[in-house]
Amino acid sequence: MSTEPVMQDIMRKPAEILYQEELQALIREDQGKVPTGWQMSPQSVLKFIVGGTAGSQIITPKYIGNRRIVEMAIATLVTDRALLLIGEPGTAKSWLSENLAAAIYGQSGLVVQGTAGTTEEQVRYSWNYAMLLAQGPTPDALVKSPIMRAMEAGGIARFEEISRCASEVQDALISILSEKTISIPELGKELNAHKGFSVIATANTRDRGVNEMSTALKRRFNMIVLPAPADLETEVEIVKKRVSEIAASYDLQAAAPADEALLKVVTIFRELRSGMTLDKKEKVKSPAGVISTAEAISLLTNSMALAASFGSGEMTDEDLAAGLQGAIVKDDDKDRLVWKEYLDNVMKKRGASWRSLYTACKELNS
Repeated sequence: MSTEPVMQDIMRKPAEILYQEELQALIREDQGKVPTGWQMSPQSVLKFIVGGTAGSQIITPKYIGNRRIVEMAIATLVTDRALLLIGEPGTAKSWLSENLAAAIYGQSGLVVQGTAGTTEEQVRYSWNYAMLLAQGPTPDALVKSPIMRAMEAGGIARFEEISRCASEVQDALISILSEKTISIPELGKELNAHKGFSVIATANTRDRGVNEMSTALKRRFNMIVLPAPADLETEVEIVKKRVSEIAASYDLQAAAPADEALLKVVTIFRELRSGMTLDKKEKVKSPAGVISTAEAISLLTNSMALAASFGSGEMTDEDLAAGLQGAIVKDDDKDRLVWKEYLDNVMKKRGASWRSLYTACKELNS
């Protein structure tokens, strides 16, 4: 029975499914040395992430930014070191993590999602308690964590938002990363990691002080900081690409945002994020919430959905204004004041090309 119709109905396809043709072409054309446990060479992984060609197949870039950062991340995973990607919200940490796992191992779904409620059992293993009561501790009653499954298969496990977890949960990783084993005393055995096993973790710089990582755990990682997009043009390119991909996956019946709309949204976000207009002539207040590239992508996608569902399919300034209001005004009173000041002190003065958007935003914020 074909699984294709089922895969087409998936709301968010994993990277290994979304880019299946690209991965197959890279594997087919690969001429480099493939490390144990990997499905392609480091050079092909790099091409998958930053873009290129494999035979007649165009490889779309998954990460737009400093190429050297991606090379360092891949080189880390060639060794027995784990990788920690750190950055502000919206700097593509999770996206890069997912695509690295898809390219190296062919599966990106072995994920531990870090939260305040994440337990040590989710990092190591737990038990099927019905079987445990009936049979005692047996291999069949063991419930393996994503990390344990990656160790068995010699694959890549992902640990999202590691600094959101309590310190004892984080520290459960120390022996796994240093000894590459998980002890199971109930069964009187140890699970040893197969070659190819590694962990890619992500951490949000805004979470510093929530649950600081111990020095012992930090030493088990190679840490790479992912910066925010360096300039306006790079951020516009990232937003344009991701909006196009997301709109296609949702089959939104709306025209892609015009370049002018993209430029305006990214300009607004960069200025509110930095606290300064792009020409550096005027300071602006920043809202309490996150004004990231990911938020800009979400804003434009939602505006497309609004235009498709309740408009002509062409995004208007009214659609864009509604998205901006929702993205920026989060901590109601304070953010509303910040946004009102930005509208009056910056956007209003930008002339005729901004007039329609200013008017639409002003009406919503009045």
